[in-house]
Amino acid sequence: MGPRVGVVVFPGTNCEYDAATALASLGADVRYVWHHAASLDDLDVVVLPGGFAHGDYLRPGAIARFSEVMGAVVAFADAGGAVIGICNGFQVLCEAHLLPGALQKNAGLTFLCQPTGLEVVSDRSVLTRGVAIGRRLTIPINHFSGAYVCDDATLASLREDDRVLLRYTDNPNGSVDDIAGIANERGNVVGLMPHPERASSDLLGSRDGLVLFEALLASVHAAV
Repeated sequence: MGPRVGVVVFPGTNCEYDAATALASLGADVRYVWHHAASLDDLDVVVLPGGFAHGDYLRPGAIARFSEVMGAVVAFADAGGAVIGICNGFQVLCEAHLLPGALQKNAGLTFLCQPTGLEVVSDRSVLTRGVAIGRRLTIPINHFSGAYVCDDATLASLREDDRVLLRYTDNPNGSVDDIAGIANERGNVVGLMPHPERASSDLLGSRDGLVLFEALLASVHAAV
């Protein structure tokens, strides 16, 4: 049996099945975790998938971060557990202060849904460990509030500590420094706006998302 992966489901989440299917195809033991859950049991990985948690009211992730499950997610991350936030999940992680910065509306105030070129620029995370620096990937984006922003001191820290993991090769949304994904100081909490689960089959046009998911499961397996 592969690593135990919990995919958190908030009201309005819509990518939980896609993420679970992609990870299960690689041998992960996947189960869904409802937003009211008070504990994460024996999980090895927690995934916060994309969607519109609580309708994105107030701002994306602002309500979801107060869900009961997030107390367990914070404790899990603090203990070194692997936590991955994809798109709306990235927004939730920033709102919960597990990752710095914020996601604001795209440049041009346009919803974007398109394949996007990425470059892996750091392997210092559970999602990119073992992936060659400089590797190019094509993974879709699907967001309206996906432009990553932070203050100058935070950006300097992200660069200095090699915590920028993925950069857009042709920035679609106005993210500072072309940032598409970042990690926390320990590299066990990762947020990214592109959807690797939507690039997990030739039928979807790309299998590049599996590069990241394979690295994630390998990282966790090595740590167990």
